[in-house]
Amino acid sequence: MNQTQNLPSSSSDDDSGSMTTARQSAGESHISADSGNSMSMGPAFGGSRHWQDVFWLGIFLLHLILVGFALGVLGLNRFRKKDRLNIDQYTNRFLGNQADLTEDYWPLYAIAGGIGTVLGWVWLLLLGSRANQMMKVSVHILTTYLAVLSVLCFWGKLVFWGVAFAIGSGLQFLYIISVIDRLPFTMLVLQRAVKMVWKLPDVMRIACAFMIIMFLWLALWSFGAAGVVASSIIDGGRWWLLVVFSVSLFWTGAVLCNTVHVIVSGMVFLVLIHGGREAESMPRNPLMQSFRYAVTTSFGSICYGSLFTAAIRTLRWEIRGFRSKIGNNECLLCCVDFLFHLVETLVRFFNKYAYVQIAVYGKSFNHSARDAWELFQSTGVEALIAYDCSGAVLLMGTLLGGLITGTCAAILTRNKHSDRVIMMGSTAVLMGMILVGLAMVVVESAVTSIYICYAEDPLLIHRWDPEFFNQMSETLHERLQHRSSRGTQVLNRNPPGDHVQETSPYDP
Repeated sequence: MNQTQNLPSSSSDDDSGSMTTARQSAGESHISADSGNSMSMGPAFGGSRHWQDVFWLGIFLLHLILVGFALGVLGLNRFRKKDRLNIDQYTNRFLGNQADLTEDYWPLYAIAGGIGTVLGWVWLLLLGSRANQMMKVSVHILTTYLAVLSVLCFWGKLVFWGVAFAIGSGLQFLYIISVIDRLPFTMLVLQRAVKMVWKLPDVMRIACAFMIIMFLWLALWSFGAAGVVASSIIDGGRWWLLVVFSVSLFWTGAVLCNTVHVIVSGMVFLVLIHGGREAESMPRNPLMQSFRYAVTTSFGSICYGSLFTAAIRTLRWEIRGFRSKIGNNECLLCCVDFLFHLVETLVRFFNKYAYVQIAVYGKSFNHSARDAWELFQSTGVEALIAYDCSGAVLLMGTLLGGLITGTCAAILTRNKHSDRVIMMGSTAVLMGMILVGLAMVVVESAVTSIYICYAEDPLLIHRWDPEFFNQMSETLHERLQHRSSRGTQVLNRNPPGDHVQETSPYDP
């Protein structure tokens, strides 16, 4: 891998701009320098690797055993017979609801899981022909869908959830307005990522296989969750149990999604550096090698990163979108800047680009995240990443799939158990998001690999798609010029004798 360095944030714009321009000029005049130099970036697949982040691997497996046991016990306690295992004697002080049976709710979860799986498979099937339209629908329909859910909740006298969905719809609308100028470039990147993965049918099969694995775990999870919903524990106690199990499900789903991410990233990276899947220099069985690394030596790193990455990314998108629309309100800008720099510090150690480094080089998660971010900063490619909203667009599609799944579950529950609608609907949303997310992550993996390859050597992207390379280079040049002009404006407003707040290199 190229040696990287951390440039000072206050002067990185001009340096990174000249560095990138120089590398792109070399790419235009020296296209013949292909697989020989590119192959030196990654280790030979098939070599031995050290196990990384083993502690987190152990924690995840222990968590699966304990949660799986608890789910089985709680589901079995009310399966065909109330209080089969006499657990109620230990929860007498928390009893306050009429008890039902596990099978009253388990079939509803099964239907929700089936809907989520179908939505995920539909996404994969339409990936090649209708992906662009589907992504546009995800962006524009989500706001409307949240607003409709808010109206339905108010109509059903669920005031809290009505307000929550209304706020969600408003925030979604404001975010779209704040990034509307970035969507054309975002759609361009997503189209090229789809083009890449559609030519690799093996990675699509991997996604389908992991969806089946997730569905099997959801069968156990929903069995236990149905037992909790059917229990006679007071509402507060049942909600706490469902929250704990939902956090566990989120972590498990994130681990499976990121395992697919590592497998697909390794495959896409190899295709790019070797110039095609059929190249003679390609390792034998590259997909199986990538799969073997992902589920053995690198699995601990995946478990570790999956705990924090999604939450930090979502917070970063919201702060970035809000920050770009503040204007000249210096007091508010100062407060937001504090949060922004705090999140950026976390992003340095927890970002999705780490999974490409894990797939290719077998590093630990924090080492991979730090190296990826330093690579982007030293080459100026971070300006493109800050401008790109592909991750947010894919998240919108995931949220929409989850909300559709949750709505179906809530409607089915309302017909028989109107007092358990929110419990069933909210947990079904998470199930749907995870199942649809396993389809979305295939495209996200290709996006991250494209950016890593562009930062490592722009020639790789030029050889794969010259037109896309030119569009990326032009956008990068525009973003670097934009940052430079903003820095000049700040200096003009604050003469050198005054106290000048340092301009962040992450300004969009």
